[in-house]
Amino acid sequence: MAYAKLGRDSAARKALFRDLATDLIINERIETTHAKAKELRSIVEKLITLGKRGDLHARRQAAAFVRNEIADNETGQKALQKLFDDIATRYEDRQGGYTRVLKLGPRRGDNAEMAIIELV
Repeated sequence: MAYAKLGRDSAARKALFRDLATDLIINERIETTHAKAKELRSIVEKLITLGKRGDLHARRQAAAFVRNEIADNETGQKALQKLFDDIATRYEDRQGGYTRVLKLGPRRGDNAEMAIIELV
């Protein structure tokens, strides 16, 4: 399967998507470039599917990817806990399509196409 390299080596790309996925789980809506949002969509959908499974193995697989040190400012809930307790239960009847990517237009500095990615 093809994927966007985004001008980074594999370690930097993995770190980027770990941070973006964690931020999306915590905030449920982030603004990034359109290319990053399209790549992030498949990663976050797989994480939500792990959350829906809910067993110990799925939790450990998600914990290997999500940066759990980051917590929600309002509730103080950590990312992994929020993924398995709140987000997974919200989508238990839905068969995929948990995220939405909305185009915003070009960024002022470098004309990069911007987008908002959010949980449906």
